[in-house]
Amino acid sequence: MTRKISIFDTTLRDGEQSPGASMNTEEKLIIARQLIRMNVDVIEAGFPISSPGDFKSVAEIGRIAGDKCTVCGLTRAVDKDIEVAAEALKTAKRPRIHTGLGVSPSHLRDKLHLTEDEAIERAVHAVKLARSFVDDVEFYAEDAGRADQDFLCRIIEAAVKAGATVVNIPDTTGYNMPWAFGARIADLRERVDGIEDVTISVHTHNDLGMATALAIEAVRNGATQVECTINGLGERAGNTALEEVVMAIRMHGQELDAHTDIVTQELTRASKLVSSITGMTVQANKAIVGANAFAHSSGIHQDGVLKARDTYEIIDPADVGAGGSQIILSARSGHAALRHRMAELGFTFTDEEFEDIYQAFLEVADKKKEVYDEDLESIVHERERVNTAVWDLDALQVSCGFPLTPTATITLTNVDGETFTECAYGTGPVDAAYKAVDKIVAVANDLAEFSVKAVTRGIDALGEVTVRVTAENGEVYIGRGSDGDIIVSSTKAYLNALNRLISDQKSR
Repeated sequence: MTRKISIFDTTLRDGEQSPGASMNTEEKLIIARQLIRMNVDVIEAGFPISSPGDFKSVAEIGRIAGDKCTVCGLTRAVDKDIEVAAEALKTAKRPRIHTGLGVSPSHLRDKLHLTEDEAIERAVHAVKLARSFVDDVEFYAEDAGRADQDFLCRIIEAAVKAGATVVNIPDTTGYNMPWAFGARIADLRERVDGIEDVTISVHTHNDLGMATALAIEAVRNGATQVECTINGLGERAGNTALEEVVMAIRMHGQELDAHTDIVTQELTRASKLVSSITGMTVQANKAIVGANAFAHSSGIHQDGVLKARDTYEIIDPADVGAGGSQIILSARSGHAALRHRMAELGFTFTDEEFEDIYQAFLEVADKKKEVYDEDLESIVHERERVNTAVWDLDALQVSCGFPLTPTATITLTNVDGETFTECAYGTGPVDAAYKAVDKIVAVANDLAEFSVKAVTRGIDALGEVTVRVTAENGEVYIGRGSDGDIIVSSTKAYLNALNRLISDQKSR
């Protein structure tokens, strides 16, 4: 059996320190319930002495957590901090006080103004005071990543002897290289007396983009708790992302001799919830929970994934609650992806028919970043309209604007292959185009209705126009046309209606 790695979530404490990510008590409770559903081992619910809101949040989260997880409150190595945290944690069945101080030369000299011996004395006092209130005390050695290793060993050993049940080794500034940080953990395990009886925790930051690598290397070297946040929220560049650590351990559990008890199917839901509440948007290419994490745009990748998912996906999207793989249709998509999506929409074609559809798809894809299902349906319907046409649109040029007179020049080809070009003026570009069409087609009708709608999303959406024309005998004919250019869509719709009118007259 592999080692159990505890997941300590600090989204509600360190994550909230992201600029603009502050939450009220009700919002924290919503996230806490999701963390409980995910089966996290520890929720760091806040810094009780920092504000009445944080005190209330810690107390309320302690109340709802019951015995499902440990609820933790942060303090400095200050008596009042510890006493207030203990008061806030009275509602929790499994309370933990998280206390400590800076241990790097910079923190000791510039922030705390303490000698090494004075720092050890304060650490021991804080741990003993916290133990007088709760049985579970975590000692953090802030900025341990830049501390003198000999001093770090001394202060951690003193904290363990004073009664700490967890020792937290943070790389507070994200300074370390992963192998160097791992070596620190290995050295502490070897040199600190009694450390085998406590949990070694790590808290890493992403200043150099290596927070997850730092955490995993620490696990490889003996750490048994990782402190992290949903979506990697946190001060500056953020903390280790919970979803990344959990899935890395899941994928490499045997070589790390590690596992977690996290319900991974809740990861995507948690990500979306935290993003919604904090207003911190998750980047599209974010590992595990980003919108593009299981999306494929390259034709080569799409073909591989359609044949076997694991050709380009190491994680099943369902394992993180992300639904399924996404095939994103764009100009880079190949035949296989388009045929697959068309089949899902219920369309089947011969090879010759499909090639025409594919070429029409590429024309749309060259104009748009992404081609949606509605675009595909429009492409198919447009092709059907063209294939049954008496008149085809070959070219259309429009000039308009203030103070210009709207002018349209149009070229049409009939079923006999004859081509005609006409120019007309109008009150607007659509009116000019329609008058040019009338000069060529010469079919009496009255335009009864004209409507426009966007077929798909975005500023580059296809526009679909629907028109109704009334023939001399009172019959009404509907025409539709779609294109990225709304004037072209309008002209196609008008031609489609006239083609129906002419075909009906001929059949009669």
